[in-house]
Amino acid sequence: MTTDIRARRVVAVAILVCAAAGTLAHIASGKASRAGAAWEERAKAAVSAIAGKVKLAGLRAPVRVERDPWGVAHIYAANQHDLFFAQGYVAAQDRLFQMELWKRSGQGRLAEVTGESELQHDIRARLLRYRGDMDTEYRSYSADTKEILEAFTAGINAYIAERTVPGGPGLPVEFQAAGFAPEPWKPEDCLNRMAAFSMTGNAFSELAHAEALAAVGVQEATAIGGFDPRVSLDPAEGVDYAGLSPELLKDLVGSDRRIAFEARVKEGSNNWVVSGKLTATGKPILANDPHRILAEPSLRYIVHLVAPGWNVIGAGEPALPGVAAGHNERIAWGFTIFGLDQQDLYLEEKNPANGGEYRTEKGWENFQTEREEFRVRDARPTTVELRFTRHGPVLWEDAKRALVLHWVGAEPGTAGYLGSLAVDRAENWNEFSEAMRRWKVPSENMVYADVEGNIGEFSAGLAPLRSWTGLLPVPGAGGFEWSGFVPTEKLPHSFNPDAGFIATANHKMIPEGYPYRVGYEWAPPERFLRIPAVLREAASRHHALTMDDMEALQSDVTSELARALVASLRAAPGGSGDPYRKMMLAWDGRITRNSGAAALYEIWSAELQNALIERSVPAAARKLVRGLETADLMDAFVKEVPSAAKSELLNTTLAKAAGKMKSLQGPDASQWAWGKLHVLRLRHGLDALLPVSLVDPGAVERPGDGHTVNATAYRPGSYEQVAGASYREVMDLSDWDRSVAINTPGQSGQPGSKHYADLLPLWNDGQYFPLNYSKSAVDRAAMDILELVP
Repeated sequence: MTTDIRARRVVAVAILVCAAAGTLAHIASGKASRAGAAWEERAKAAVSAIAGKVKLAGLRAPVRVERDPWGVAHIYAANQHDLFFAQGYVAAQDRLFQMELWKRSGQGRLAEVTGESELQHDIRARLLRYRGDMDTEYRSYSADTKEILEAFTAGINAYIAERTVPGGPGLPVEFQAAGFAPEPWKPEDCLNRMAAFSMTGNAFSELAHAEALAAVGVQEATAIGGFDPRVSLDPAEGVDYAGLSPELLKDLVGSDRRIAFEARVKEGSNNWVVSGKLTATGKPILANDPHRILAEPSLRYIVHLVAPGWNVIGAGEPALPGVAAGHNERIAWGFTIFGLDQQDLYLEEKNPANGGEYRTEKGWENFQTEREEFRVRDARPTTVELRFTRHGPVLWEDAKRALVLHWVGAEPGTAGYLGSLAVDRAENWNEFSEAMRRWKVPSENMVYADVEGNIGEFSAGLAPLRSWTGLLPVPGAGGFEWSGFVPTEKLPHSFNPDAGFIATANHKMIPEGYPYRVGYEWAPPERFLRIPAVLREAASRHHALTMDDMEALQSDVTSELARALVASLRAAPGGSGDPYRKMMLAWDGRITRNSGAAALYEIWSAELQNALIERSVPAAARKLVRGLETADLMDAFVKEVPSAAKSELLNTTLAKAAGKMKSLQGPDASQWAWGKLHVLRLRHGLDALLPVSLVDPGAVERPGDGHTVNATAYRPGSYEQVAGASYREVMDLSDWDRSVAINTPGQSGQPGSKHYADLLPLWNDGQYFPLNYSKSAVDRAAMDILELVP
């Protein structure tokens, strides 16, 4: 794309943003009741001041914050302390309520503000709290981590003080509605292990495998496991797996979920990097769209940090300093989850004569105990005894056994994403590789590019060394102990590969014959197969790849699985007069919003998956089959040699799907559309207390599904998108100012802010805004300027 064309698009995007924001405000105003209108006024009055001058105790020198038309804060400071003080202050301006819930989730203190529904979560969170040496913990991320966190949390506290001082502007409207006030932050509040838990594996899978094993035996349970490399489940001798299931840990959830406040009467990602040999500019292009929960506010927060030793831009999570995915002056990077197994469950045998003891190879030992008080909103405080063994916290127990978690979160340096403090300042591949030693959680496939033209990938994370598969709970009395961790340099990585590109999409990254047992469960391969196919096809045509090409690929909705299934239907005899068969055979496999064939395909594939489960999985294990296994069943089915039985299954399930589509969208297939079923509804946790029109953006129709590059995963039966890429970045190594990004629904989490949901229309249409980086580009685009002074 030429500079002129890109400039015209930037102007068009800015107009669209403003129009969308105005439309949303108009709709909200038109529907509001008197009470709703009052809340809207309060929300507007409570929005943070993002222009003007603010005096802040704790700053050492003035800081300039320039927000662009898309709500991104570009922070310019004279020293590192003030830079992170200002990042904490600015993030709190936009996301304090979200940050407060994240903090309380990690502290195990949600029940104080939400009620008894979160008590079990709080108990789990305190069990998972880091209890190791704090000096080692801080140094694990970067030598200056403690100082950075002290400055960052001081900035958050400065904003809290500003909003709670008598005669001040008052609390953000979310706190007014929820009925509690934020509390001051401490550096250790950023070392949240509850947030890290949801990004490590595989305690829930171990229990699912145990449940399947107890139901159908080793051979059948292994068959539905879909393990890669192929291994058999390895139950330990003498262990009784009956009664184990993922349900035992239902309250053990991370901090990136929607935390609902009831009205009171009462988480696949993509990334790739292309060498300059294949691009129009002769320099690399790097693209990343990490997938997590889609929520209001957004999980991600984009920021630009500039000070001596710092010039980094990209996205992270609002409650953490630095940038997790982005670029600095020399390198760019992005990540997708690398499916390391970083958790093991132990079954500790309890002493029948003394329930306070458990068996070890040396005899009975006492459980370690801690007593914790939990305050609960609208209820009396309750005291709970937390129990631990040498392997970790007790998550569940009965009269005979205790289920204990041994996981990397007990190790120093395993708070999620804080390893980015080292990555943010790397300037070349060697420094980037060294920073990977500090990136322990979440385990990620990190793609890399630099301004010298190099590209690479490093699959990083803390990987336990174990002598068993790690796919089932094991006895705690000895024989199943970690012997350390895989050395970072032995983890998969590559630099300047001959192919000229590297792509990852949560698939298996370990090579054949890899000597370490790091994991056996990966995402289905369709997204990964599609991305390299597109890049190779362009290379075969000698087409020099552009930024437009990379943006289009992030929004790609061609389904390789759908194409394979349609090919199977074409090879199947019978049904030549069936209009729905003709509809599928004429379809191009693109899952667009307006496509009736795409809608029929989604229903059909679900019908076929159910039929394959009935055909291939024992009845006792059918309810245990998850998405990964159904993908394996579908893959095996489409590769089957055509037969009468295969043809009958294809035709009968297609007929059932057509009948369901008629009941959902009427008999006229020309009126069918996937987007009518497949929508995204972003819901705020306070939408039972605040007007829905104020806090919940309207539903948007979505393309794609969980197997397309534009991954729009949905739960079976509901069709509503629940996860995907709220943040996308495409980095141009030839000119940083040509890089683009998008967040959704907006940079601000404050209802009433102009940046609350202004990015949703752009994101939904696969559009971007410029990720301005040079000072001149930032100054030209600046819309709101905030001066922070001591």
